[in-house]
Order: sequence, then C-alpha cells, then structure tokens
Amino acid sequence: MDLYQHTWNSLTGQPQSMSDYKGKVVMVVNTASKCGLTPQYEALQKIYEDYQDKGLVILGFPCNQFLSQEPGDSDAIASFCSINYGVSFPMAEKIKVNGSDTHPLFKDLKQAAPGALGSKGIKWNFNKFLINKDGTEVKRFAPKEDPNSMRSLIESWLEA
Repeated sequence: MDLYQHTWNSLTGQPQSMSDYKGKVVMVVNTASKCGLTPQYEALQKIYEDYQDKGLVILGFPCNQFLSQEPGDSDAIASFCSINYGVSFPMAEKIKVNGSDTHPLFKDLKQAAPGALGSKGIKWNFNKFLINKDGTEVKRFAPKEDPNSMRSLIESWLEA
C-alpha cells in the first residue's frame, strides 16, 4: 500500500497530497470540535510546535460521524481550532472515516494499523495514526490516549 498516493482538500479547499510529506514523520488524526476529547488539540498543537522544524507534520481530518460532534462547515472548523487552540497544523475538509464513503487514506491507515482485537473500524474521534518517514510503518493510538505519550516514538522516528 502506498500512503503517499492519497489526496484531499484543505479547510480552504486547496488540494493536498500525502506525497508532500515524504521524508517526514506524519501524524494523522480524525478530529471533532464538540467532543469530550477536543482538548487534545492543545497537546497536538504543542507537539507540532516542538517537532515541526525537526520533520513532524500533524494532519487533522475533521469528521462528523460520531454523534455529530463536528457539525460546522470548513470556516467554522478553522475558526474554532484557531481561536480556541491556536491550531496551525494542516487541517482537511470534513471526511468520513468509516462506512462506504470512507476516505481512501483512512481505509489504508486502518488496514496498516488495525485497532484493538484487529478491528478495522474507527471507534471515536481523535484516533491517531503515526507514520514513519518512508511510509512503511504505521502505529495506531486510541482516542483517549494522550498525544504526549507518543513523544518518544516521534523522537525516535525523527532521528532514524
């Protein structure tokens, strides 16, 4: 599977490509603005600030599939993330992470790094996928897992 083949639109509607991130450690997160886990944006932003210059990129993918916790349009999402958490990492337009309309990137991520007991589905907002620099290794982290717990793996992959 080639994770770098995937594209999506940014919150501003601009086409984006995973191929732009070859050679970087990439964290992909399905996000939501009205979730009990939404405060994770703060830790994600801090991690991004700490490691961005060393080769980490965080990509946020808003999703409204879990109790409609991301109801806004792209402008509302961008405003919320900026005002409340100072998010400066790239954010995508809303996508689906489960079902027949699952975004192809998430299909491949779920295949590469199944969840608990081999589950392929995304169970909730703020699943985190960490991809190494050459896209050959993917680790999945549960929604409730503190993003800061990923720092040592991020550092080791950045140094590799």
